[in-house]
Amino acid sequence: MNDRMKSEEMDHLFEAVLMLENKEECYRFFMDLCTINELQSMAQRYEVAQMLSDKKTYTEIAKQTGASTATISRVNRSLNYGSDGYRLAIDRVNGKNE
Repeated sequence: MNDRMKSEEMDHLFEAVLMLENKEECYRFFMDLCTINELQSMAQRYEVAQMLSDKKTYTEIAKQTGASTATISRVNRSLNYGSDGYRLAIDRVNGKNE
């Protein structure tokens, strides 16, 4: 984990997220917390990560998601050299236990 990011405020935010019980609660919380553009950007990056994990090409990903090659590259870098957060989430959504 990136210690530069860790703070009491971030801990509080993540604790709040962990208390949400379903998609409807997530929608309500994140709609209050973030702008529509922020949410759309996060959703797009997660979609890109899923597609990269499925070995889709940059061209396929850009066409399907509308993401720029810079965004795709950044997500790819996180998948390969990041904190494995994308991988953890994708594996759990796909029912893989690691």
